[in-house]
Amino acid sequence: MIRFLHAADFHLDSAFGALPARQAAERRRESREQLFRLADYVNGHDIDLVLLAGDLFDSASPFRETGEQLSAALGRMEARVFIAPGNHDWHGPGSPWETVAWPENVHVFRENALTGAEVPELDLVIHGAAFTGPEQPESLLAGFAAPADGRCHIGLLHGELDGTEERYDPLRREEVTASGLNYLALGHVHKRTEPLMLGRTVCAWPGCPEGRGFDELGEKGFYQGTVSDDGQVSLTFVPFARHRYEILEVDVTGKDPRTAVEAALPPDTAGDLYRILLTGETAEGGAGAAGLREALADRFYALEVRDRTRMAEDLWHRAEEDSLRGLFLRELLARREAAEDEAARAEIDLAARFGLAALDHRDLG
Repeated sequence: MIRFLHAADFHLDSAFGALPARQAAERRRESREQLFRLADYVNGHDIDLVLLAGDLFDSASPFRETGEQLSAALGRMEARVFIAPGNHDWHGPGSPWETVAWPENVHVFRENALTGAEVPELDLVIHGAAFTGPEQPESLLAGFAAPADGRCHIGLLHGELDGTEERYDPLRREEVTASGLNYLALGHVHKRTEPLMLGRTVCAWPGCPEGRGFDELGEKGFYQGTVSDDGQVSLTFVPFARHRYEILEVDVTGKDPRTAVEAALPPDTAGDLYRILLTGETAEGGAGAAGLREALADRFYALEVRDRTRMAEDLWHRAEEDSLRGLFLRELLARREAAEDEAARAEIDLAARFGLAALDHRDLG
C-alpha cells in the first residue's frame, strides 16, 4: 500500500494586504512555518509520497529566502516529493525552480508536457508537467494514456476541469477517463472538491491549505490518501490551517445586537478572521457596527462588522412628532415616498439612520 499526501496552492509570499501591516507580516511568516509543520506531519504519519500540485509560490519570482525555506522543509520530509509548477509559480529562467538548490528527495517537473518519474521501490510512476508561463491554454493531459503494465500510475497537474476559460490547463472529463491513471492530483481550485471518479481514475483538488481572504472560507488543509495493492484509491481530508475566514450573518430584529451575535458564534474563534453581517430591522436602523466591533474584537484574530440592517417601518410614525426629529423625518419621508426605486429609498433610509444618530449623539458605526 502507498500512503500519499496531496496539497496545492500555498501561495507563499502572498501580501495579505487587507490586514494591518503587523498581522500581514505575521501571516507571511506563519505560511513559511506551515511547511515545517507539514514536514512533521509527513514524518509522523509514515507518508511515502508528497504530491504538490502547483502555485506553491504566489509569483514566479518570490523572495529567495522563501524558496530556501521551502527547500529546507521539503528536504526534512522522509518521503519522495513531486512538484508540478502552476500559473503563479511557473517554471522558467530565474524562477526558484532553477535558482534554488532542491534536495535529492524532491522532483520538480520542468517540461510543458507530461513526463514520467519512476519510483521503483513503490512500483509506481508519477506523470507530471509544468506551466512554463502564466497561462496554459491547451490541456496537458490531452492524448495521454498510462500504460497497462501492472504498476500504479499517478498524475500531478495544475489545472481545472471543464473550466469556463481556456487559460489554466483546461482538462476535459473524457481526457481524465481515457488517462487510465489510478489517481490524478490537481491544483488551482482553492475550494476543496470531493473526489471524482472518471472511468477508473479518481481525481480531486485539496483546495488551498490556508485561506487568504473572505473568498476562501472555512476549513482548509490537504488530502491524505492511500493506493491499495490492487490500485484502489482512498482519500481523507485533513484540516491544517491555523486561521479560518468566516462570514456570519446575524438577524438582529427585535434583539440586542451583541447578544444576538454572541449567541450565533461558535465557542472558539480566537484564531479566526470573521466578517459579521448584521441584518434585519432595528428600531432606528443601524446596530452600532463600530461599537460592536470594539466590544468583540479580542475574541478574533481579525474582525469586520458590517451593518446591513434596515429601518423598521413603524419608525416613520415618529415623523408626526412636534420636534426637530419629527421635522427631520417628515422631510425625508416625503422624499422617500417620491423615490422611484428601492435603491433610492435605501439611500434615504441610510440618511435617516445617520441623521437620527447625530440628533441623539450616538455613534452609529
